[in-house]
Amino acid sequence: MEGQLRLRPPRNRVDRRAVRYWMTGEAISNGVVTVVLGVLALLIEPARPWLLLALGICLLIGVPYMVVMPLWRYRVHRWEVTDDAVYTRSGWLWQEWRIAPMSRIQTVDTQRGPLEQAFRLSSVTVTTASAAGPLKIKGLDHEVAADLAERLTEVTQANRGDAT
Repeated sequence: MEGQLRLRPPRNRVDRRAVRYWMTGEAISNGVVTVVLGVLALLIEPARPWLLLALGICLLIGVPYMVVMPLWRYRVHRWEVTDDAVYTRSGWLWQEWRIAPMSRIQTVDTQRGPLEQAFRLSSVTVTTASAAGPLKIKGLDHEVAADLAERLTEVTQANRGDAT
């Protein structure tokens, strides 16, 4: 049917640097937990065996997760903008596909945290009149994100929808 939006795979991948960004974020999280458990194991002798066991489990699970999750996430995360809608697919184990018709878009925001800035990446958040919440496109090149936000703003201003 003409004019009807269909759920379909978006065409664009996030930036390849997002893999290193996600790995670095996981390495930082894993590193903090590992250091805390290691220091506590050194300081609290009666709890040392349990703390070292916890440290080993964290490394056993955390290191493979740090390597596999970003690669898988890169394969899954997609986005696309047409004149009619914004399409996203995200997730890792639980994947979410979303469509936001241009007429439903209320705001468009870009974010760049310190780690994202180091990797020259940004995230774009498209807020709609949906109870499901905003659409988020994470891991975009910062210039692509700025252009995307500008394009979405122009298209939604030209669209006569009521965004409700």
